[in-house]
Amino acid sequence: MRPARQLATGAGVALGVSFFAYLQGVRVLGVADDQAKLRFLAAMSLALCAVGIANTMLMSVVERYREIGTLKCLGATDTFIAKVFLIESLVVGLASSLLGSLLGACVAAVFGWQSSVPVLPFVQDSVLIPLLVGSGLTLIASIAPALAAARTQANDALRVEV
Repeated sequence: MRPARQLATGAGVALGVSFFAYLQGVRVLGVADDQAKLRFLAAMSLALCAVGIANTMLMSVVERYREIGTLKCLGATDTFIAKVFLIESLVVGLASSLLGSLLGACVAAVFGWQSSVPVLPFVQDSVLIPLLVGSGLTLIASIAPALAAARTQANDALRVEV
């Protein structure tokens, strides 16, 4: 079940970041006519991604409740448990943000193919910035679930049937 959930999270992040990358690319190419609406749409898209990431990570914590308890009984520290969840979410976030930023930049390039914008500002604004924003957003949204996993008591986790 875990790979399917990670794929669903990755797809959500990729779609949100691709939309953000598209809006960034359209802005750089000068095709967009109303900047305020585009910024609002980008912010709502990223907020929706953050909620989806946090929800998925919380479900992952619940799904792995007994595993967390076992690790704690074997001597894993709270820091280790938190790092495991943060690294997992960061890997999913990086991969899906890269895919999403490339997809969004390609779509923006198709819509603005006649513009004479230099390549470097376009790549920076429509690939690199969305990649960093998506990865950072994934990391920030997974902090609360990772801390919840770290605070789990071993004896409580081993008693629960999920």
